[in-house]
Amino acid sequence: MKYYCVVEVETTDPSWMPAYVQNVTKLVEQRGGRYLARTSTLEKIEGERALPQILVILEWPSKEKAMAFYGSEEYRPYLASRIARAKNEFLLAAGEDIAKVAHIAD
Repeated sequence: MKYYCVVEVETTDPSWMPAYVQNVTKLVEQRGGRYLARTSTLEKIEGERALPQILVILEWPSKEKAMAFYGSEEYRPYLASRIARAKNEFLLAAGEDIAKVAHIAD
């Protein structure tokens, strides 16, 4: 089953971003992940939460691949720089329909 990381980022110090984007993009792709979106072009349709500065959506072939990336030695310094210089929400969502009505692509 595919898994999706949904990441909301609010930078407090953007100095970390160029190295993060350059290096983490490669790490994600090398480990089987795929970027579906990395954008600051967001429109609120409904809800009360503030929009994040940046929204990232990653697709992973499995939960194991996603967690292996997140816990990897190669990612650790970039994770630390993101956490130190941004407010983040980092979610992992299963690619499933719990109602078992919608067709979810494999």
